[in-house]
Amino acid sequence: MLIQINTDNAIEGHDRMESYFSSTLENALRKFEDKITRLEVHIGDENSSKGGENDKRCMIEARPAGLKPIAVIHHSDTIEKAVSGATDKIKRALENTFGKLHSH
Repeated sequence: MLIQINTDNAIEGHDRMESYFSSTLENALRKFEDKITRLEVHIGDENSSKGGENDKRCMIEARPAGLKPIAVIHHSDTIEKAVSGATDKIKRALENTFGKLHSH
């Protein structure tokens, strides 16, 4: 499973941040690693330097092998919370998708 992390101009994309979020996603989605070809993560600050509540956004798009991409978005007040919330959402979406496939 390839994980690609993209940030907008308002977020500094440090190697340490990318490494941390990649390992967090790998651990959370370990049971799906043979079913997902790629994860694209887009992290952004919608208000840039202005500040504001829940202005950090994380969009995760999972590309399951042989299926249409699945995308989720989560907003929060910090990047870490936005990534964590989006990770929880994509995990539930993948469990739902693969659960339906398994039951058929």
